[in-house]
Amino acid sequence: MDAGSPKALRPGMRVRPRWRAATAGHITDIECFLPEVASLVAPVRAEYRVTPGRALTRFLEGVRDGRFVGGRCAECAAVYVPYRESCPACGSVVEEEVEVADTGTVTTFAINNLPDPRAPEVPFVSAYVLLDGADTPMIALIGGVPAHEVRQGMRVRAVWVPPEERTLSMTNVKWFEPTGEPDADLDDSTGGA
Repeated sequence: MDAGSPKALRPGMRVRPRWRAATAGHITDIECFLPEVASLVAPVRAEYRVTPGRALTRFLEGVRDGRFVGGRCAECAAVYVPYRESCPACGSVVEEEVEVADTGTVTTFAINNLPDPRAPEVPFVSAYVLLDGADTPMIALIGGVPAHEVRQGMRVRAVWVPPEERTLSMTNVKWFEPTGEPDADLDDSTGGA
């Protein structure tokens, strides 16, 4: 069966007309309809390298050293993790570096059922974790607990790879796992996503 065969067409398919060599301005100038090529499958692999700027480099250096580095805005006093050079709320320059805890609270989460090489298991949980001392949550994996037991307000702690394996990367944090502490009360002031 070729692409021009009526059996190659199906309802809803995009088609284009094939015009006769000699046209007369009539509907019969259309010889037939052919399927449009809507997609091509090709074995293409895109590789890219992210080059962090000064603020992200500072944050990743902290993560390499087993700590979370944030920045406090001099105007509104908000603490942003990861570290950034300007406050998204008021636009002020962020100059004060602060270290925040590697413990925090799950503000919201999603259960994922597709494999991910970074995940501890499938299904796995990706969550926004509001680190203690920060005003904005960061996204992280949750491990050490069945996915169906993760909940908003759950207290968690970072699980770090051994210091000798650390690089300038977020892979230094395997995931966050429950601390066993009672759940935190969440309200609109948590910076939840």
